[in-house]
Amino acid sequence: MQASGTTAAAADSTKMEGFWSSWKCQGTVAMELLYWRDVKQSGLLFGSVMLLLFSLTQFSVVSVVAYLALAALSATISFRVYKSVLQAVQKTDEGHPFKAYLDMEVSMSQDQMQKYAENVQYYLNSTLKELRRLFLVQDLVDSLKFAVLMWLLTYVGALFNGLTLLILAVVSMFSMPVVYEKYQAQIDQYLGLIRTQVNSVVGKIQEKIPGAKRKAE
Repeated sequence: MQASGTTAAAADSTKMEGFWSSWKCQGTVAMELLYWRDVKQSGLLFGSVMLLLFSLTQFSVVSVVAYLALAALSATISFRVYKSVLQAVQKTDEGHPFKAYLDMEVSMSQDQMQKYAENVQYYLNSTLKELRRLFLVQDLVDSLKFAVLMWLLTYVGALFNGLTLLILAVVSMFSMPVVYEKYQAQIDQYLGLIRTQVNSVVGKIQEKIPGAKRKAE
């Protein structure tokens, strides 16, 4: 029994290492974009996402998708007709203007599908375990923190809808990393003070509520 448990733990550890290594490369690319290492790429991504979100505030999802599809089709059809006319006038035979993209492999392999499915399964299982731990009060302090967070979210939800929060989140994602990188020392100082105050309050709560104090490991 102990050997099987050790084997399962080793397998889980190996799987987690695989997940982290697979996300590491993607995370590096994302950080490059969020820190505006390439201003052109970051600006294009930020502008596209914000345009999409602001469009969703004015139109329904169906309308936005339809308009985006029509815009893309208008561009590709116009370019296709332009190239065909140009080839007819110049009497050249360059072929389809999008041939290189049409020949590209866009299908996902079975290994890739299995990899993404395992990632989704891992994070879903982790989320379900964490929610079970919080709602069934495995640790009273963590459950109280979660309750306070949900209570604060009721006020946030009364002030902003989900789409507005998403817009604010995107703006924060593309601004906060740059601000933190520039003022890291000052921000760390204030965060340290806040963390000290929070830990002090949590410690007082643990002392006054029976069963709230964590067991020493």
